[in-house]
Amino acid sequence: MNVKLLLYWDIKAGKDQEYFEFVVREWVPATTQMGLRPSGAWYTVYSRDKTQPRIMAEVLAEDLDTIKRILKSSAWQTLHERLLSYVENYSQKVVYVTGGFQL
Repeated sequence: MNVKLLLYWDIKAGKDQEYFEFVVREWVPATTQMGLRPSGAWYTVYSRDKTQPRIMAEVLAEDLDTIKRILKSSAWQTLHERLLSYVENYSQKVVYVTGGFQL
């Protein structure tokens, strides 16, 4: 059964340009090469709830074993550390795909 990795974060102040370059040039190609399929990304420009991250991204994997293997890999760890240099308020969770928008 397909699983979805949901990722949430805010861009660190003053890192917007570097962040977007990283996502386009490194994050998307690397996650795709690992076997994850990007399926959505949302950027909230305005929110009344300042405690919620402004960015949500989701990637798909074939099954739970695949996502576990990827998240334990050194390639993921390296990419994840690079991401954390540009973002804060980061969290992630794995859910089974049920269709439509998931939180």
